[in-house]
Amino acid sequence: MRKICFYFQVHQPFRLKRYRFFDIGNDPYYFDEHANRSIMKKVAEKCYLPTNQVFLDLIKIYGSRFKISYSISGVALDQFEMYAPEVLESFKRLAETGNVEFLAETYSHSLSALKSREEFERQVKAQSQKIEQFFGQKPKVFRNTELIYSDEIGEMVADMGYEAMLTEGAKHVLGWKSPNYVYCNAINPKLKLLLKNFTLSDDIAFRFSNRAWEAWPLTADKFVDWLNAIDPKQEIINLFMDYETFGEHQWAETGIFEFLKALPDQVFGKSNFGFATPSEIIKTFDPVGAVHVPYPISWADEERDLTAWLGNELQDEAFNNLYSFYEKVKKCGNPELEKVWTYLQTSDHFYYMCTKWFSDGDVHKYFNPYDSPYEAFINFMNVLSDFVIRLDECK
Repeated sequence: MRKICFYFQVHQPFRLKRYRFFDIGNDPYYFDEHANRSIMKKVAEKCYLPTNQVFLDLIKIYGSRFKISYSISGVALDQFEMYAPEVLESFKRLAETGNVEFLAETYSHSLSALKSREEFERQVKAQSQKIEQFFGQKPKVFRNTELIYSDEIGEMVADMGYEAMLTEGAKHVLGWKSPNYVYCNAINPKLKLLLKNFTLSDDIAFRFSNRAWEAWPLTADKFVDWLNAIDPKQEIINLFMDYETFGEHQWAETGIFEFLKALPDQVFGKSNFGFATPSEIIKTFDPVGAVHVPYPISWADEERDLTAWLGNELQDEAFNNLYSFYEKVKKCGNPELEKVWTYLQTSDHFYYMCTKWFSDGDVHKYFNPYDSPYEAFINFMNVLSDFVIRLDECK
C-alpha cells in the first residue's frame, strides 16, 4: 500500500516590541507581551484548537489507520504554556492516541544550522527534551527550520543520531526525479530523506480558497482523484504545510475543515493509499538513491532558497551581528540572557526584513508587526545594542 505523510509545522515567534534608540541602556524588556498573547489567542481559536479537534475525531473514527506528524518549535511550546495552556492539553490528547509523531527541530525556529554547529545542537537537544517532557516521545526524525537542508546540514543531523529528515522537493535539486520516494543524504546514507510534494501540498496550503484557480473548488473527492493519477510505482506522497493553513490562512468559511474531515474516507474508499508517520515510512520503504544538495534549500517562496531570511544587506548584517556575540553569551552563563539570546535567533525577525515584495509579498506580510523591512532592521538592531550592553555587564 502506498502512503500519505501528513506533516505540519507549528510555530509562533516572540515578537519584539517597538524599541527605539532612546530605549537602549534603559529598557531590558524586548518582547511585545500584548501582541504575543493576543496573536496566540487568535490563532488558538481559529486554528490550533479546532484543527486538533478535527484530527482527534478522525483518529477516533479510523483508529490506527489515520496518522499525522508535527514539529512544534520550543518558542511555540513556551507560548502555549504562557498564553494558551488549553492548546498544549489538546496536543497532549493527540499524543496519547499513539497515532501522532512529534519531530525534532531547533528550539527557537532558528537559522543556527547555517552558523554554529554547537548552537544548533544545543537548540535541537533543548526542543527534543521539551517534546519528551510534554508528549512522552523522544523524536527520531528531524525537521529543520522552514525545511532548510543541505548535504552538510544532513550530515550534522545524522551525527546527532536522527534516522530521517524532512525537506523540500525542490525542482532545481531533483531535476527529473520525483519527490514521491524515500531518498538519503549524499554524505551519510544512513540519514533518510522525505521530500515535500510541493504541488499537492500547496494546493491545500495556498490555492484552496483561490476562486481564480482553475481547480477551485478543491474537494476531497477531487484530491483523491489526483492521488490516483500519480504513477503507481511512486510510493509516498509527502504533504507538508504550516498548521496555520487550517482556519488562519484558509478560514473556516472556505470549507477547509470539511475538506479535512472528508479526506480520509475518500482515501480509504477510493484509493490504495494509507496514512503513515515519517518513522513508519522509513521503516517501510528503502531509499531509491541519494539527493545531492550542495547549497541550502528551503520551502519558502518560488526560489526555494534562503533569500527570505538572508537575501539582502539588512538581513545579513543583523544575522552576522547577532552571532558575533555567541562566545560572550556562553561565557556569561546567565539563564535569562541565554533565553533572550535564543528568542532573538528566531528566523521570523530576519523574515520581517525581507525586501522581496513581489510575487511572494503576501506571505511575508503574515502577522508582520512592521511597516517596512527597514523598520524591522532598525528595531532589531536597537534591541541587539541593548542586549550587548547587558552582556558586557554580565559578571
